[in-house]
Formats: sequence, C-alpha cells, structure tokens
Amino acid sequence: MGIKKGKIMWVDDEIELLKAHILFLKSRGFDVQPVSNGNDAVKLVAEENYDLVLLDEMMAGKDGLTTLSEIKDIKPGLPVIMVTKNEEESLMEKAIGRKITDYLTKPVNPSQVLMACKKILEQNRISSEHVSKNYMEEFHAISRRLYDDLDSNDWIDIYRKLARWDIEFDDHPDLGLKETLEDQVRDCNIEYGKYIEKHYAEWVNEDPHFRPTLSPDIVRKFLFPRIKNGEKLLFIVIDCMRLDQWLTFEPLLYDFYNISTDYYFSLLPSATPYARNAIFSGMFPSEINRVYSDIWNREDDDESSMNQHEGEMIQKLFAEELPEFKRSMKYIKVLDSESGWAMDRKLSTYLENPFIALVVNFVDVLAHRRSESELLKEIVPNEASYRSVVRTWFQHSWIFSVLKKFAEYNFTIVITSDHGSIRVQNDVKVVGDKETSTNIRFKYGRNLNIHQKYALVIKDPEEYKLPAPGINTNYLIAKENFYFVYPTNYHKFQSHYRNTFQHGGISMEETILPFITLTPK
Repeated sequence: MGIKKGKIMWVDDEIELLKAHILFLKSRGFDVQPVSNGNDAVKLVAEENYDLVLLDEMMAGKDGLTTLSEIKDIKPGLPVIMVTKNEEESLMEKAIGRKITDYLTKPVNPSQVLMACKKILEQNRISSEHVSKNYMEEFHAISRRLYDDLDSNDWIDIYRKLARWDIEFDDHPDLGLKETLEDQVRDCNIEYGKYIEKHYAEWVNEDPHFRPTLSPDIVRKFLFPRIKNGEKLLFIVIDCMRLDQWLTFEPLLYDFYNISTDYYFSLLPSATPYARNAIFSGMFPSEINRVYSDIWNREDDDESSMNQHEGEMIQKLFAEELPEFKRSMKYIKVLDSESGWAMDRKLSTYLENPFIALVVNFVDVLAHRRSESELLKEIVPNEASYRSVVRTWFQHSWIFSVLKKFAEYNFTIVITSDHGSIRVQNDVKVVGDKETSTNIRFKYGRNLNIHQKYALVIKDPEEYKLPAPGINTNYLIAKENFYFVYPTNYHKFQSHYRNTFQHGGISMEETILPFITLTPK
C-alpha cells in the first residue's frame, strides 16, 4: 500500500455504510479510524494523534457541531472536514465560525473525499514540489538571460521575479533552495553592477524622456499629470522600503484598493540625502547643492539633518511647474509612531488639500537601529525576518490606518521609496583622511581609490551630477554586498557591520524601486 500519508478519523453514526469509502482511502495510503459517535470521537482525539477528522453533521446523540466544539477545545489546530446533508447558510456560518477547515455535502463519492483529504494533508508537499520545479526552470531561464544584452526593463523583470521567489520560499523553508536563490541574486548583482557602471553616467545626462525613470523624474512623470487631470493625491514615501517588503504589504490592501505598480531607479549613492532630496526637488544632487549648499557643507553626514529642506523643495517644484497648486499642497514628515497616530487623528483637516506628501521613516530607522543592537540582529537575522517584522509593523501601524480611511475618500494614493537596502557580507579595506564620509556603502573624499571589482570609482563627480565639496573629491560606491572598512580598528568594524542592512551602493535591492498607485474600490 505504500507509505502512510496521514491518520484520519471518520466520525459518522452510520459508519458501516461508508466501508467502501474507507477502503478506498486506505488503498491510497491513508490510515483511517472509523468512529460511530461523537463521544468516542472526542475521547480518541484526547488520547491519540490524528492528522484530520471527517465529521458527520447530523448524528444521533452528540451532534456534529457539538462534537466539533469539543474537538477544537482539545486540539484547536486539528483540521476538520464537516460532512453534511444540510446546506443552510446559517449552519455553514456556525461551522465556519467554529473553524472547520472544509465541508462536503452528502451524498459524497470516494474521489471527492480523497481530493478533500489530499488538499489538507498533502497540500504542502504537492505545493513544494511545484515550487521547486518552477523555480529551477526560472533559475535556468534567468541564468541564461545574464548572457544577453539586457536593458533597464529586463533588470526590473529579473529583480521582480527574484523578489517574488524569495517571498515564496518563506512558505517552503524545507526545500533547501534559499541558498541557491541567494547565490543567484549575488550572480545577478555582479552583472547588474557592470550594467549600472556602463550606463549610469549616460542616464543622468540624458533627456528624461529617453532614459529609465530616475529619482528626480518621478514627481514630474507620475504625479504632475494626475494633478493636472484634477485628481487629489496622497503621495507617500516610505524611507528604505525594498520591493520584497512592499510585496508583503500589498495583500493587506486588496480589500480597499485597485493596485498597479511601476518601477524606477534610485540615484547613486542610493542613500536618503541624495535620493529623497532628488525626489522632492526634481533635481540631481549637484543641482540641489547649488540651491541648498548647506546640505553637504557640514561637519557630519547625519542623514536626517541632510533632508531638512524637503518641504521647501517640493514647494519650489510646484511653484515652478504647477504654481496654481503651490498654496494648497501639504508636506508632512513622520519620524515616530506617536506623531503618526496624531496625524491619523487629524486626518479630516488635510482632506481639502489636492496634494499631500507624506514621508514615513520607520523602515530606515529599523535598519539603522538593527546595525547598533545585538537584540535586533538576533530578531532580524536575514531578509525573511526583516520582511516579517516590517509587515507586522505595517499591519498594526498608523499608516495602514490612514490608508484604510483614505479608501473612503476621492483620493489616489501613490506609494514609493527613496532607496532600498542590502545585507552586506563582504568587507573591503579603504583608506581615507579625516574629511572622508563615514558611510560604509559609499564614500566621498579626496583621492579615494579601490579596485573596480568592489566599487564604482567616480573621479569626476560633476559627470555623475554629484556635489563635490572640496578639491579632488571623488566617490566610491560599493557594488554587490561589499562594505567599506578603515584599516584602523579593522576587525572590530568588520564584525560589527557584517550582515547588517545598509544602503548607498549599487544593487538591485537598493536601486530598483516600486512606484505603486492605489485607487479606491
């Protein structure tokens, strides 16, 4: 008969009439225990381990719903299929409320019962087999694509597929394919780094209509046409949100919104002072520097203080291109939960504004705090746990509350991020003077140099539309999952930063970003 596929209890007060069904299940490898009444069923559930219960709804003595309640009191997680002649909606609601897994309507045939049992007892195995087969086909297809002459849309497609597989494997941890996927992501990031190194300088100097969408383009390209068309917009920038994290948020919004997704590329360095300032100003960093010179002319490079002009920047952009909306737009930055819930409570005061820009900092704060906290490193050891923590935050956050409320109003919601992050694993020594920036995924300073395998070396910042504070300033922008460490206290910082989530470099995770449009249902 082969390997036993699961232990089933079938409870029916006419169990003798079901012999043929029971023999059929046994012939397919299931171990079936026939039981003729509810009392015996409850007793056996307490004494033995079953994988599934088939339970008749109409029984003499203790009926099916009572038996179901008592079984669930003993073993809440035990799957139960209710078998019933009665199709009344109220009965089904009671059964579902008491957490049946499925139900069948009499008369049942053996194939129906078999399929119901397989769906519950073998779903994970069958699903895992399909996932494994489908990924290996995709693995080979993506590996072959890396030898092609890929364009920006090809890279978006590859990263989108890899991100979805990463999430898929969260549900199938025993497949052993996570490491294969991680190796493939690394291979892709090596080629992606070469692609960006070859094309990025062309992009930033090209007409916006002919290049891939970059950070300074998104307000003009995605938002202004909607505003001109009379739409009211809530524009949300979630700092440091990766595509895979968004993909775990998205299902929470299905009941409220129709969702469409575009993509764009973050500026280099893929860090907040460069990328988010570029979004709100519609300018490249070198252009921003000419208008707001204090951003880079400071003694520290604290990212939060380098983004203090965002409100002014978006006001200026509106004044230049949509002056009739300048006075009626609203910019809000939320740095903590308390401020977020306060904003949620004051929601009605913002609804008259045709454009609201909202910056949310939680994901970025989590990445920075994790780098400094051994406890958070233990709670969030990898990408899967990072996704899980961020999804839990989103589900219980003020921003989710705001989004549910906005679904009731005539607003289009646009959500994006300024950059993503990557878990860094390979350190590279770099030498710089005391004026060199402290970031570990990118650095700017005088006469910096490193092998091009590890980083994009920018000798002429203006060619890349980057600010150049001081003479002979150049930039190093890390590729793949490399991070920069000074020779001083090398081993201390090497171990401190390894496996932390960082941003500012060249990787798919940091630079390929979703741009999501939500329209209320």
